[in-house]
Amino acid sequence: MIKRSTFKGGAAVPHYKNTAECETVKMGVPEKIIIPMLQHIGAPCDPLVKKGDTVKVGQIIGDSKSFISAPIHSSVSGTVVNVAPMLYPGGFNVTTVEIKPDGNQEVHEDVKPPVCNDSKQLIEAIRKSGLVGLGGAGFPTHVKLSPPPDKLIDTLVVNGAECEPFITSDYREMIENSENIISGINIVMNLLGIKKAIIGIEDNKPEAIKELINITKNGDQISVVKLKSRYPQGAEKMLIYAVTGRKVPPGKLPMDVGVIVMNVNSISFISEYLKTGMPLIKKRVTVDGSAVRNPSNVEVLIGTPLRDVFEFCGGFKSVPHKILMGGPMMGVAQYSLDTSVVKHTNALLAFDRVDSQMEPESACIRCGRCVSACPMNLMPLFINLHSLKGNIDELIKYHANDCIECGSCSYVCPSKRHLVQSIRLAKAQLKQAAAKGGK
Repeated sequence: MIKRSTFKGGAAVPHYKNTAECETVKMGVPEKIIIPMLQHIGAPCDPLVKKGDTVKVGQIIGDSKSFISAPIHSSVSGTVVNVAPMLYPGGFNVTTVEIKPDGNQEVHEDVKPPVCNDSKQLIEAIRKSGLVGLGGAGFPTHVKLSPPPDKLIDTLVVNGAECEPFITSDYREMIENSENIISGINIVMNLLGIKKAIIGIEDNKPEAIKELINITKNGDQISVVKLKSRYPQGAEKMLIYAVTGRKVPPGKLPMDVGVIVMNVNSISFISEYLKTGMPLIKKRVTVDGSAVRNPSNVEVLIGTPLRDVFEFCGGFKSVPHKILMGGPMMGVAQYSLDTSVVKHTNALLAFDRVDSQMEPESACIRCGRCVSACPMNLMPLFINLHSLKGNIDELIKYHANDCIECGSCSYVCPSKRHLVQSIRLAKAQLKQAAAKGGK
């Protein structure tokens, strides 16, 4: 094992990995399943079922002809009771299929291990599985595994960093399903002809490091790198630099430096899918926060309402004042508990009044801490300033679009400036300006 330095910048956030030793428990079938036709980055799917249709477990209920998309499957057997726009976890309406389960969980006839005699068949099988990046990004995996012919990929980086506070779903996968992770790595390496794989894990997960070192000790193609625990160590560009020393230039992708990055859960799923043929219909979710009675790691069916997941974990022990899908650094605040678990949901956090209070914003004191913390070498204070003024030329000058929205700048700011929020606004302003053809 090699110990490497971490990346420049970032923040030393407290980890609160309260559920690290909580073995995954399976939640049963809820009374209703709500499956939005948007489960990934890319084009949303069109529903393939209508009200009154009966469906089975693993049946495709949504798909798209767009390359950057992935089909969506039913996680239950039952009856479609509604197809209509409903509130999405992102805060807007999306066409959604609502299913009333029959409790039988009858599996669809098409669910069987795929036949994969070559790489083309394997890529198509991965697409049919509906797999998207399970670390939170939600990028369709078959697209990631189809680099252009001129991109020479020599390294597979497997992301086990899990640097967000509270979340332990990746950690539990490395403990509970390490064999599947290694099997999945070998499948992807063979698919793309990659000779080397590196699993990056933060040093606050010693059991996972020990488990994976033990399982890889007799091979020389897969190595485990212990990383310093520093946020956002799990961001693709930071992780690549930490384990390979390669820098992904602004505007470029990991494949431009010969690397593909995959989350440990994603790569483990590939192995399981090839054995069973069961598409992506379930997800491990860390449920935690000061308002949650029984913090847990729960395996839930995709489409399970958030309210049901929290109730499965004993409900709330105090009034939740803030609910997040994802971690506290990059998670999305939820307006309603009626939204549901989607493919890239890795955590549900609920905080009481004390832990959800935000300190008032005050004037920038030009201390430069946000600049030191930015892992992308940006100047958040200036992007903040010009975003509030709507200065498009200055936003371009300060490379607002290169921000990865990790929130390190906001976290370290002593004036509690809403820096990452204003950078998101800046990106929207730039997108709007580009749409008008001005920039």
